[in-house]
Amino acid sequence: MQTDELAERICKGERRALARAITLVESGRADHREQAQALLDRLTRAPGQALRIGLSGTPGVGKSTFIESFGMMLTGQGHKVAVLAVDPSSARSGGSILGDKTRMEHLSRDPNAFIRPSPSQSALGGVARRTREAVALCEAAGFDIVLIETVGVGQSETMVAEMTDLFILLMAPAGGDELQGVKRGIMEMADLILVNKADGDLKPAAERTRADYAGALRLLRRRPQDPEDFPKAICVSAVARSGLDQAWQDMQTLADWRRDHGHFDRRRAEQARYWFGEEVRRGLLARLEEDAEARARMAALGEQVAKGDLTVARATAQMLATLGVHP
Repeated sequence: MQTDELAERICKGERRALARAITLVESGRADHREQAQALLDRLTRAPGQALRIGLSGTPGVGKSTFIESFGMMLTGQGHKVAVLAVDPSSARSGGSILGDKTRMEHLSRDPNAFIRPSPSQSALGGVARRTREAVALCEAAGFDIVLIETVGVGQSETMVAEMTDLFILLMAPAGGDELQGVKRGIMEMADLILVNKADGDLKPAAERTRADYAGALRLLRRRPQDPEDFPKAICVSAVARSGLDQAWQDMQTLADWRRDHGHFDRRRAEQARYWFGEEVRRGLLARLEEDAEARARMAALGEQVAKGDLTVARATAQMLATLGVHP
């Protein structure tokens, strides 16, 4: 399919064309990268700006269940919701289960929803390497809300905050004391903390956990992009579908306040600058890996380090000097 035809079908909201385009941007082949760039250049002229929401949390906290209940509520209100779910890849085989569509059985059948699982591959930070480009494709296809579900590994999952407008952190009841809440990193970046599974016997524990995190949030330094009372912690239940309306209302309140005070567009500009630098760094690393002479030099120095003949610092300095870089 030609780039112009694919772009036209995406702008018409054709789900098959959107899925094909995401596969294209995720490909590592050089010819596919050129086609993907041409497609993205063509679609940057397409109207539409979705609210990008990142969702993170430890495995087992109920991210997929929450996204299904939350997504069904949003489509019921007339929204078009795209879900980009990132699954961890095996360090040994490189494979991924990609089972998020199976977990979100009802949402996957909703005509106003689109779910795309992607492998994390070697990317760090809880998201796949091309997730940001997939977000742009979903926006061009007319989706007004894009939910990005991260791998779910814990404190290091901060890169999703660099591609979203709101960063939501899901926590489990009795998941830690108040000291957990003041850890730098993922907690510091959260715009809203949702204590999930606040139902049945776990409801009292969820309320205590919410109070702990609410207290911890008050200890963090105030951020200029937050109105009064944000970030905040609330209780939700994805199974009972309670608290979802309140969570959505808080998200809208925060997004509207940031738009009115200029933080929304400023943050998007900062994110674009960040990803430009990130792509340059990735491109330089790719060139290094493709250079046979550089690979051979790396292998030789690595062997000396393994034998103890060279320290890591000395071998690094020698390798950089080979490349004409002097630390």
